[in-house]
Amino acid sequence: MRIADTKETVTMALDTLRANKLRSGLTILGIVIGVMTVIIISSVINGLNSSVSGLVESLGTNVIWVFRFPVIGVRPTTEMLTRKQLTYEDAMAMKELPHVVAVTPGLQYRDKSGVEGTVAVKYGAKIMEGTTLEGDTASVKDVYELDLKDGRFFNESDVERAANVVVLGIDTADGLFGATNPVGEDVTIAGMTFTVVGVMDKQKQAFGGGKNPEDNKAFFPVTTFHKIHPEILDYWISLKFDDQKNKTLVQDELEELLRRRRKVKNEAPDNFAIFGTDSLTRLWTTITGGLFLLLFALSSVALLVGGVGVMNIMLVSVTERTREIGVRKAIGASKQTILAQFTLEAITLCAVGGVIGVLIGSAIALVLHLFFPSMLSALWVALAFGCSCGIGLLFGIYPAWKAANLNPIEALRYE
Repeated sequence: MRIADTKETVTMALDTLRANKLRSGLTILGIVIGVMTVIIISSVINGLNSSVSGLVESLGTNVIWVFRFPVIGVRPTTEMLTRKQLTYEDAMAMKELPHVVAVTPGLQYRDKSGVEGTVAVKYGAKIMEGTTLEGDTASVKDVYELDLKDGRFFNESDVERAANVVVLGIDTADGLFGATNPVGEDVTIAGMTFTVVGVMDKQKQAFGGGKNPEDNKAFFPVTTFHKIHPEILDYWISLKFDDQKNKTLVQDELEELLRRRRKVKNEAPDNFAIFGTDSLTRLWTTITGGLFLLLFALSSVALLVGGVGVMNIMLVSVTERTREIGVRKAIGASKQTILAQFTLEAITLCAVGGVIGVLIGSAIALVLHLFFPSMLSALWVALAFGCSCGIGLLFGIYPAWKAANLNPIEALRYE
């Protein structure tokens, strides 16, 4: 088909759209919705992927966690829940392993319902609700490379003396002190008085919107935490190693150390779990896999509905233009020319729907970015538009074939 003929065909298709605005609009509505769905969901998923990647990076790619059972992407069994707890001494033994840079055994307070952050922190008449209490060693700042907004973190001397000091999360400090510097001030927690020595900087959050629970925390030396809640001894051990290439070696050495310390028989499986930040990535990949299936299903239904509408309108168009087709054939137009003409008209119709869907979907994705992690992807925009054109080709072939195979004599007699 010549370029001039192509331009003429596209112009005719656009003229048909303008002449029958309502009919054309209803015809391409499914295409618009399908393309819009692809762009919105893909933008949200891309934004969430970026946020999760940022969170994993903030936790540290060279960080390994050790607990008595796996907690990421696994439903603990009764056997796992009844395993004996890891100890402070287990964590100290890990510090002696080669390639290990820092180790911190941590504890958190949970109420009887198992929900974090139900403690009130008081300063004078002000009360901050829902604060999570966490006990750590001074090494926690090295493991997670924590940043402070004000003051300092507690040190080894504070841990040894079980000093009544606390480092507040940024939301906790703002809720109690506002614009006032809280360093050196005393707060009351669980009926005990603690001196604020530092304030944490804002923590990264995987999913935007609302307050980050990690910013409403109170960090204590682990020995001080024991004075508040001596009944909590279920340690979560975080370990940082020197180089990513040594990860497998460190995990093997950890496994050997813990099996020996926990007296696990040779033929028995591990009664503890070793996992890293890559576990979060794998879990998120599994979740997004389901979201992409949902994306595919929703957009496919809308695009198929739009495709059926396009086929219907093209069949109507063929019927309405039977005499025109007969005239064109009578003056020498070949079947291939008629086939290409009507196929291109169907593709143009769907392409217009694709463009409208891209514009609306992109606008919604940009608005969502103000409230929720959302990242527009040029790849998915191109893919969505390509799919809309593909639908035009797929569903336009039959009407075009029907037009190309009309008998010119019968077509000229058509009334």
